[in-house]
Amino acid sequence: MSRKTTGTDARTIPYAVLGVLFALIFSVPLLWSILRAFQPHEVILGTPGLAETFDLTAENFAVFFSESTMWRPVLNSIIVSLSTAALTALVATLAGYGFSKFRFRGSRLAFSLILLSMMVPFQAILTPLYLQMNAVGLTDSLLGLILFYSNFALPFGIFLMKNTFDTIPQALEDSAIVDGVGTGRMLVSVLRPLILPGFASAALYAFLTSWTEFLGALTFLTTEKYFTLPIALLNIQVGTYGEVDFGQLVAGAVIAMIPCVILYVSLQKFYVKGLAAGAVKG
Repeated sequence: MSRKTTGTDARTIPYAVLGVLFALIFSVPLLWSILRAFQPHEVILGTPGLAETFDLTAENFAVFFSESTMWRPVLNSIIVSLSTAALTALVATLAGYGFSKFRFRGSRLAFSLILLSMMVPFQAILTPLYLQMNAVGLTDSLLGLILFYSNFALPFGIFLMKNTFDTIPQALEDSAIVDGVGTGRMLVSVLRPLILPGFASAALYAFLTSWTEFLGALTFLTTEKYFTLPIALLNIQVGTYGEVDFGQLVAGAVIAMIPCVILYVSLQKFYVKGLAAGAVKG
C-alpha cells in the first residue's frame, strides 16, 4: 500500500510543478500591474532601484478618485456591463430552450448560422454597423452600446444554453407538463437549478466582454457624459504636451480588473459547470 501511495505521489509531482508554473505565468503580470499602481509616476517612467521600487503610495488611487469626471465613466461601464449580461443571459436562455426543445423547419440551419456568426469579428463589419445604428438613432447612446455588446455575446450564450438544455432529461419536463406547469413557470421553478450554471456562464461571459471593450465604445460614443471606463482611461493626460500619467492609468486599469476578478471568483463554480454542461453536446 505504501509503495502504491508513493508511486501515486510521484506521478502527481509533475502536475503540481506545471500547475505552479502556469499559476506564476498568469499571476506575475497581474501582481506587477498592482505593484505599478502603487508607484509614483516618476518611478514608473524611470529606472528605480530596489528601495524605490517598493516605496509604495496610494497617491495614484487618491488622484484617480478625486477626479470628478472619473465617477461617471465607472458608472456608465457598470450600467452597460450589467445590462448586457442580463439581456444576453435572458435572451440566450429563451433561445437556447427553443432550439433544444422545439423542432421546426429550418431550426438546424438557423442554429448553424448563429454559430457561424461567432467566427465573424465585429471589427470586420464595424462600418456598416455604425451606419445602421446611426440610421436608427442608437449611436452616442448607452442603450445602443448595450444592444451592440449583447448582439455579439448572444451566439456563444445561445450555444451554451442550448447544450445546457440538451443535458436535462425530457422526463423531468414531461412530469411538469402533466402537473399543469406552463413553460415560463417550468423555466423559473423546475429547471432553474439545473440551468443556473449555464445562465451564470452566459452572463459572466457577456459582462467580461463588455466591461473592458474599447473599440466599440470608442466608435459609437462621442459625448463625454456617455464615455465608459476604457475610453476615460485613454483620456488621462497631464502636461502641456499631452504626457500620459502612467500612475493614474495603471491605477485605473487595476480598478477595472476588480469587478472581473470578484465576479469570476464568486461565480467560478457555476462558470466551470456551465462550460462543462455546454460541452457535452455540440
